[in-house]
Amino acid sequence: MPYKVIDGNAAQIKYSGQDVFTRIKSDNIKFIDLQFSSLVGRFHHTTISANTFTADQMNDGLPKLDGSSIIGFTSIDDSDLILKPDPNSYSIIPWMTDKKTARLICDVYWGKERGRLERDPRGIAQKAERYINEQMFDYSLWGPEVEFFVFDKIHWDVLTPYKGQSYSIESKEAPWSEDGTGYPMGLKEGYYPSTPSDTLTPFRNECVDVLSEYFGILCDNHHHEVATAGQCEIDIKYDRLTNAADATQTYKFVVRNIAQKYEKIATMMPKPISMDAGSGMHTNVSLWKDNFNVFYDENDVDELSQIGRYFCGGIIDHAKALTAISNPTTNSYHRLVPGYEAPAYIAWSTSNRSAIVRVPQHFKNKKYSYLKRLEFRAPDPSANPYLVFSSVLAAGIDGIKKKIEPGNQVREDIFKMSKTERTKKGIDVLPANLGEALDELECDRKFLIPVFSNDVIDKIIELERKDQREISIRPHPHEFYLYFDV
Repeated sequence: MPYKVIDGNAAQIKYSGQDVFTRIKSDNIKFIDLQFSSLVGRFHHTTISANTFTADQMNDGLPKLDGSSIIGFTSIDDSDLILKPDPNSYSIIPWMTDKKTARLICDVYWGKERGRLERDPRGIAQKAERYINEQMFDYSLWGPEVEFFVFDKIHWDVLTPYKGQSYSIESKEAPWSEDGTGYPMGLKEGYYPSTPSDTLTPFRNECVDVLSEYFGILCDNHHHEVATAGQCEIDIKYDRLTNAADATQTYKFVVRNIAQKYEKIATMMPKPISMDAGSGMHTNVSLWKDNFNVFYDENDVDELSQIGRYFCGGIIDHAKALTAISNPTTNSYHRLVPGYEAPAYIAWSTSNRSAIVRVPQHFKNKKYSYLKRLEFRAPDPSANPYLVFSSVLAAGIDGIKKKIEPGNQVREDIFKMSKTERTKKGIDVLPANLGEALDELECDRKFLIPVFSNDVIDKIIELERKDQREISIRPHPHEFYLYFDV
């Protein structure tokens, strides 16, 4: 849902269908971009002429989608789908200036009045929000911290895999840069550098401006991240579950398009650079009832309520299965290794970034009770945010229903512990690769069933197994260095 800043305060804007048609006319819109997400999180669109868009199409949807051509949706023998626009998602796309274009995010339905497509990830997020209400909470708030890289150029060769494969990254900021005109930064030395080392400040400024002014997505901070070669983070304001997922998808859409304007290329790939920090999507969550954050307890030493602890316990208990959804690519597991701030071990803590769940402690008093939250640090930006937020919600609610304690918090740097020390403290380890994560999801899926159907879970596993096999049958270039002379 879009926001607008009025007298320094953020106010939500709600549109009816008629409001959208009024805006289309007053904004002189020529085309409407109908946007939706596939099961694996790719953003898709089709474009219609504004002068043919009708009230019936807004209310009933448009028969414009072949579901068999979208990964994870339908088979070819049953593929007629309908795109139903959400009027609250109306926004002007500012870089499409020749013929003014607005966008509408769509829900996906079957044709012939068969109802919602079960594999529509936005529908899963909306089902998760209903599940919150069924558990006697009013809503949840979600604040994703999406990191990404912006490169000057990227090249890869996979067209002839039997002959050889390679990739190459170009960035003025990188220590391997041959540009000669910049101030390169070393590996893991990219956190908060000043200009001119940080070459992407104008780019991020424009992203923030576009997200706020055109898409109603408020951003309170942006900066260069830890890795070299253009790693960035733009922090967007927390919102309710589906809105936050919409904002995350829009964020990726805007970042990629503004990067193209700057003749650069942005990627949400979790670990594109060897031996450097990867990109995460730390996911902050809180539960609310009667306008009160139920994760907050002023009488607790960490100001975390028992409900918050149970929610944390659910995440800890299902962490291995969750990674198949929150870290859905083979590349994701190159990030989840010790030594790069990304979590590898299953534990919780306050202010300890080596734990998979963190309870931020920047402020501690009732004035800031609205900020009390859990930060799940495993997810990365290759994941589908609708599925990530929904699965984390399901795990947390399972923890509340079963009163699962998260165990003692770990204050020490887990990365520096020996295996024996971790075992004594009951600290388990995340899956080492996508295959292990999928095995865990196969065995531990019951907690998801209130929100995810078995059909959806099976399709997620099927699609990710395919990627796993694609990588497992191909030699890695570094293997030649290690083993060619054996």
